[in-house]
Amino acid sequence: MGVKSIFSIIFLLGTISFQGFAEPVEDKQALLDFLNNINHSRTLNWNEYSSVCNTWTGVTCSGDHSRVIALHLPGIGFRGEIPPNTLGQLSAVQILSLRSNAITSPFPSDFSKLENLTALYLQYNKFSGPLPIDFSVWKNLTIINLSNNGFNGSIPSSISKLTHLAALDLANNSLSGEIPDLNTSSLQHINLSNNLLNGTLPQSLRRFPNWAFSGNNISTENAIPPVFPPNNPPLRKSKKLSEPALLGIILGGSVVGFVLFALLMIVCYSKRDRETGFIVKSQKGEGSVKKTVSGSHDGSNRLVFFEGCSFAFDLEDLLRASAEVLGKGTFGTTYKAALEDATTLVVKRLKEVSLVRRDFEQQMQIVGQIRHENVAPLRAYYYSKDEKLMVYDFYGQGSVSSILHGRRGDGRVSLDWETRLRIALGAARGIAHIHTENGGKLVHGNIKASNIFLNSRRYGCVSDLGLGTLMTPTPMPMTRAAGYRAPEVTDTRKASQASDVYSFGVLLLELLTGKSPIHNTGGDEVIHLVRWVNSVVREEWTAEVFDVELLRYPNIEEEMVEMLQIGMNCVVKMPEQRPKMAEVVKMMESIQQVNTGNRPSSETKSEVSSSTPTPPAAAEMGSSSAQQ
Repeated sequence: MGVKSIFSIIFLLGTISFQGFAEPVEDKQALLDFLNNINHSRTLNWNEYSSVCNTWTGVTCSGDHSRVIALHLPGIGFRGEIPPNTLGQLSAVQILSLRSNAITSPFPSDFSKLENLTALYLQYNKFSGPLPIDFSVWKNLTIINLSNNGFNGSIPSSISKLTHLAALDLANNSLSGEIPDLNTSSLQHINLSNNLLNGTLPQSLRRFPNWAFSGNNISTENAIPPVFPPNNPPLRKSKKLSEPALLGIILGGSVVGFVLFALLMIVCYSKRDRETGFIVKSQKGEGSVKKTVSGSHDGSNRLVFFEGCSFAFDLEDLLRASAEVLGKGTFGTTYKAALEDATTLVVKRLKEVSLVRRDFEQQMQIVGQIRHENVAPLRAYYYSKDEKLMVYDFYGQGSVSSILHGRRGDGRVSLDWETRLRIALGAARGIAHIHTENGGKLVHGNIKASNIFLNSRRYGCVSDLGLGTLMTPTPMPMTRAAGYRAPEVTDTRKASQASDVYSFGVLLLELLTGKSPIHNTGGDEVIHLVRWVNSVVREEWTAEVFDVELLRYPNIEEEMVEMLQIGMNCVVKMPEQRPKMAEVVKMMESIQQVNTGNRPSSETKSEVSSSTPTPPAAAEMGSSSAQQ
């Protein structure tokens, strides 16, 4: 092979490599110039050394990575004016969302270069000044939302030239003058409410509901005909009502009564809907028009994000997300929320919160600043009179409770001893770290298997921190969660670090036995895991405590017995006799180090005969599968 051929191959490979890692260099620089010249309260992971298309928060590129085509930056905390010659350089961008910030610019003149725009979201900012005169430069626009700003002047008639426009929202500004004739057949939604508009509503817009124009001085000239035609002479007064008149009054009264009853039912059902759901499952994209389902949200009621959170979403995104209920517990309902940008989150909707805003936010700040690999980070929270929300990462493998107690049978992958040990050790480390926070006074207060998840290293990770202090005292229910509660705790707000140790001990026993903290035998008898383990050990049937699935793994009996002893030490009745969580971690780590050489890998299993007899003591508690 000649030298020229070698160089040709090298050049070709270099070209392919360059194309494979192409970056929109000019767009990247424009975004960096924007970020470096505007104040913002949240940190974005944008820098010149990372890939704008693969890693930058809120940025979407074209398929070949040649241009930026979408920018979603809601709730980042931008303040002040948009720097010139920055965002206006993104000439290929189709969706631009800067909503829910504090931008004080006039409408940027260089946005006229964004000729490919299809959706523009600038709502909930502090924009001011007049709107652009010529909207026709954005001939592909389908959605315009400039609501809740300070725009003034008139509504440009050039909006009527947008033949693809489907939604126009200019509500809550200071726009004045008459409404132009926006005779666009594609328009499906309009909201011009709460401005300074006057004059007569154009005929082309009378197909929309009256609330879309409320809060203005507009004559709608309602087309609904009056009860009597205008040319009919007025009725003469009669001293005595005829039978037909009486019948008409009775029928009319019945109709009015029915209408009032129907309205009352609608109001009641609407109220119930607001109370039972804060997230709407939507089949529309960001182009859809959202209706707030739980109260109003204004500038003072926004999601509060913590340092290090790279998510780009706001309350509107959560309200528009498709949601799946993951579970309902003592402190509220937990949802899996799938945002429109494919981000998946966990949102906990709290109930019975007793704290006022200041105290609630103070508690959230304490919790939100904790960063440890075995503590699920709180990413954001939301507080309003009607809603209190907490936002976490989503762990795709589910909780330890669902993994451990999932339906057993053919096709189920059992939870091996190595994984159970990692779960217990990780959870112990997370709780021990929590107990060092806030001057060594912080308490978790709600440790249970459904609040433990597996992190990326498959160690236990503790979630739902500090909720007990937020809640109104409630009666202690006889639920599975009650099985984790220390006997001295009668008020969820008065949990202690010692009661956390007790709850962890129950979790450890649960991992060892494969059984739930509270088990109903099917009759009136309720068996508590702690009492059952104590009774079995007391009768010297210790080996029969352990989950039958663990019998598949050889050479772990000694280690399991040592872990059982730690669990029993944690669940002693007297709080002062329980070990500290830091001590529990040391004991578990020492067991792990001593026995690592004897423990088989998670892939190794012993052959267990299908005729293995059921331990006699297990009949009292029932098999794990019988609990499901």
